[in-house]
Amino acid sequence: MKAPPLRLLEDIDEPGLHLLEVYERRGGYSSLRKALTELDQDEVLQRISDSEIRGRGGAGFPMGMKAGFVPKGDMDKYLICNADESEPGAFKDRVLIQKNPHLLVEGCIIGARAIGANQAFIYIRGEYAHQADILERAVAEAYTAGYLGKDILEIGFDLELVVHRGAGAYICGEEMALLDSLEGKRGNPRLKPPFPANAGVYQGPTLLNNVETLCNVPLIVGLGAEEFRKLGTEQSIGTKVVSVSGNVQRPGNYEVPMGTTVREIIYDLAGGPPEGREIKCFFPGGSSAPVLTGDEGLDLRYDFETMAQAGSMLGSGSMIVVDDSQPLVPLALRLAEFYRHESCGKCVPCREGTNWTVKMLERIDSGEATPMDFELLVQVQTNILGNCLCVLGDSMAMPVGSMLAKFRHEFERHAAEARARNEGALVEQSAPELAAAPSIGPA
Repeated sequence: MKAPPLRLLEDIDEPGLHLLEVYERRGGYSSLRKALTELDQDEVLQRISDSEIRGRGGAGFPMGMKAGFVPKGDMDKYLICNADESEPGAFKDRVLIQKNPHLLVEGCIIGARAIGANQAFIYIRGEYAHQADILERAVAEAYTAGYLGKDILEIGFDLELVVHRGAGAYICGEEMALLDSLEGKRGNPRLKPPFPANAGVYQGPTLLNNVETLCNVPLIVGLGAEEFRKLGTEQSIGTKVVSVSGNVQRPGNYEVPMGTTVREIIYDLAGGPPEGREIKCFFPGGSSAPVLTGDEGLDLRYDFETMAQAGSMLGSGSMIVVDDSQPLVPLALRLAEFYRHESCGKCVPCREGTNWTVKMLERIDSGEATPMDFELLVQVQTNILGNCLCVLGDSMAMPVGSMLAKFRHEFERHAAEARARNEGALVEQSAPELAAAPSIGPA
């Protein structure tokens, strides 16, 4: 495979790229100048819509359509960047923020211009303290250079941008819980509708987008929608930064055009599994994505439509590879424990379903499971799906359910082997006691 064309990760390791001086030397903020001095607000929005870029945070909803839902008018409007990257297996946004923060800042400003917002927030994961420091310095540089604040580039456009640090709650990556957290409340999902475009933060019209999505906005304005669409597939436009981890020889972030095959990503870029190992399964889009086996998924195109047709999803673009040396029951248990711990507990299907799932997987792992436990485990996942206030419950039910469906024999074998070990241990414990017992028969 020849080296894929880079857009977001081009020169990502250039020394000093996080500084305004270096970023401007590479053409930084030229797209902002174009968006503010050569295009009006409607033209900026139209260019984003024409690019057909889909959200890179997980749902894959078109950014232009989402921005178009924000009502026009003089009311207070807001743009929020969701930088609460907490999905197990995801680490692409961290690199973009740490090494090229001004690209994100520029994307936020252009995005705010597209909807007529005068207030923007970057909600960053609490554990990303180092990245938040870098981002805050970049925002301060942008204010000093006149790219933020009052009368930006002397066109009468004002924008205040605040970096808001989370407090380590995974649930706040869910857009409605993020809004509550940003307002100083406990991070709980809200009922929808109303949707953020109509009643978001402080009940004002709000556009919410992911870090990678907003980092693409300066490229869209600079290249033009037609040029931007030249990479990718017909329905999945552009490139995707894929975080590859797990049982691969070269884990890391790789930017590829949408439609690149999974095999090329795992084997050509990430080096494939360790020598002598085969891929058992992989999560195409982070820990919340249903797993695909190596046989069914390696030759599929990595884009939104193909992953959905295969019964999984592209999600956040975080590919976790599992080879044939890894037992799946401990993996499923650890995943379920994560989602149980991170559930806000507001709705019953998630609060009770994650807890029941952990308990049943513990029984399988310890050898205490009966055939009824396997059927109950399947039933619980089915009861969770589509019945929660947000997708956190589904994020556990989908991968656990898919692992159980595709590797039921391994789960049953794991339980049987654990049960046999337990019974063997009981026999070993009983044997010394029998040998030491006094004889009660005739000598």
